[in-house]
Amino acid sequence: MQTVLTADKLWSGTSLLDHPVVSIEDGRIASIGCRADAGQPAGDGAKVLGFPGATLAPAFLDVHTHGAAGHDVMEATPEALKTMGRFLAAHGTGSYLATTVTAGLDATLRSLAGLAKLMGQPPQGTEAISWPIGIHLEGPFLSHAKRGVHPPELLLAPDIGTFDRLYEAAEGRVRLMTLAPELPGAVELAAHATARGVRVSVGHSNAIAAQTRAAIAAGAVSATHTFNAMRALDHREPGILGVVLSDDALFAELICDGIHNTPEMVNIWWRCKGPQRAILVTDAMSAAGMPDGEYQLGGFMVQVANGRASFGDVLAGSVLTLDKALANFLAFTGATLENGLRLLTANPAAMTGFGDRAGALAVGQPASLVAVDSAGRLQASFVKGKRATLVQ
Repeated sequence: MQTVLTADKLWSGTSLLDHPVVSIEDGRIASIGCRADAGQPAGDGAKVLGFPGATLAPAFLDVHTHGAAGHDVMEATPEALKTMGRFLAAHGTGSYLATTVTAGLDATLRSLAGLAKLMGQPPQGTEAISWPIGIHLEGPFLSHAKRGVHPPELLLAPDIGTFDRLYEAAEGRVRLMTLAPELPGAVELAAHATARGVRVSVGHSNAIAAQTRAAIAAGAVSATHTFNAMRALDHREPGILGVVLSDDALFAELICDGIHNTPEMVNIWWRCKGPQRAILVTDAMSAAGMPDGEYQLGGFMVQVANGRASFGDVLAGSVLTLDKALANFLAFTGATLENGLRLLTANPAAMTGFGDRAGALAVGQPASLVAVDSAGRLQASFVKGKRATLVQ
């Protein structure tokens, strides 16, 4: 059956269209036009859904998320990914990178193998379910000094052989890897991973500026959760953070939940990175969408209370969703909705190289899109033409 969507505006990932009419057939976008065009009426029996005052946009892409709805991606089971995927779809996320956390090597290899198998078997049926399109390795090649909650005894020195074992276990589906540039062997690993098509993100790092620049020269293209688990900025040694904020070629993630970063820091990041290089992420863990309590992150348990996930006195991921991140970002910065939408659609797609699968709306592509109001609040979410039931 044909479904026709109308709204006030449409942002395609590159441009704005007033008074759009989007036709969906068999889960794909059949046409994009505007009400002023001729030949745009709905066909017989079409279902017409109007979103007055809203903007249609590509579904969100989260390049850094560990879990949601009581499940962790490292469980690597159909139940875990389907439950998580229903929740993510209900918050506007159409696809994501399944993000690991540092664990024992054997356990990580098993998780990667399980994820790779499931990624090749996307769910069928009538439900809107977000599904991973790649894997983000957050660990084990991280700094002890800036490890956050990653278990120190399980961190490893950068090693090409170990990386290749992880990459092969994941059947080549690793698309992003967080790496501390100051570790011996990090620059060589960055170059090797880049040659294999993996995007390298600098983070969980106590690197000085020169070490960070060396990693970028070797291929690093992004930064993991800017400000968090990074060497502090100093006016004589700007360190990793100074390079992340000043290098116009580098993408940079940010967790915009009002807990990991204050609004002032969000504004500094936004003014430095701008609409072409800023990326909003959740860094969410299994407690996202769940009541306060104790929840799994990789192989350890995290306490969650009042929207804050912590392991002792250290933040341990978040319970953020991307729709809330967008609304927070607009409220904190006063940025336009169009610019805000870039940060969780076109930019993460460009950074990961998944521009053919996410981050844009075009005829023939899967009908994964959202409707949001002027404040960035989610009004509707579709994944491959299937409408999700929104979760408040």
